[in-house]
Amino acid sequence: MDDAAVPEEQVAGIPVEFGASAVLLDVREDDEWQRGHAPGAQHIPMGDVPARMGEIDPEKPLYVICHAGGRSLRVSQYLQRNGYEPVNVNGGMLAWAGAGRPVITDGGSPGTV
Repeated sequence: MDDAAVPEEQVAGIPVEFGASAVLLDVREDDEWQRGHAPGAQHIPMGDVPARMGEIDPEKPLYVICHAGGRSLRVSQYLQRNGYEPVNVNGGMLAWAGAGRPVITDGGSPGTV
């Protein structure tokens, strides 16, 4: 059975703010997240997603991001098979930072990708 294609979006086409209205799910590993992430993003490492799916709000638009787009695509496919309607962020955090979007650390200082 072929999976339906997961929608993909360029960074320019996704919201700037996340939390109340939309979810940006960052599936990178802990060390990557600690170096820097998008403000308001929700962090669940790729390997933890199956066990922690209940933490992802199914009512909000869902964007999935990783470093370059590969892991987020796999997670998006998994979430799609489980009833979510994810959008993979094309180019990942590399594209996010490249577009001049903010990257912060948990402490709120500027981060790196």
